Amino acid sequence: MQVKNNSETYGLPSRALHWGMAVAIVAMFALGVWMVTLDYYSPYYRLAPDIHRGTGILLLGLLTLRFVWRLFNVDPDRNQLTRIERRGAELAHWGFYPLLLALMGSGYFISTADGRPIDVFGLFSVPAMIKSPGMEQAAGAIHEVLAYLTMALAALHALAALKHHLIDRDRTLLRMLRSGPTSLS
Repeated sequence: MQVKNNSETYGLPSRALHWGMAVAIVAMFALGVWMVTLDYYSPYYRLAPDIHRGTGILLLGLLTLRFVWRLFNVDPDRNQLTRIERRGAELAHWGFYPLLLALMGSGYFISTADGRPIDVFGLFSVPAMIKSPGMEQAAGAIHEVLAYLTMALAALHALAALKHHLIDRDRTLLRMLRSGPTSLS
């Protein structure tokens, strides 16, 4: 089992964080789109936001872990990419961090505008830093825009990986799927 990244492929922690967070973020988007359609009488009216908030806080912790892990690990070589593709990959990869941080921050401000802490599945709570009734409206609008931007960047990222795999037939996608040799043969 390969733990650290090397010039050929990503290590297990990088792959686990990448795919785990990818699935969770897409699920959070779907949950968010669904939960804003709920009315007061829905049995999920309180449960869905609780799950969304708790998962968002856990994802913030994973985002921090992923960022620190990335700082102390090499990225596999991107020599097979053109200069424009390398630059696009760098912008997309590093762009996810501030985008997700802003998304999670706006979610925090929606949830704590009334001064109440965020309960994370009964394990711990995150206190409100600012009590500002009415802030949830502005933070909610920002959160929605950032959520759609995140999904657009994720779709672009996935399409680029598929392009490399299916059209260019290079090992870009394979490096995030498995360790060891990443030939397409």
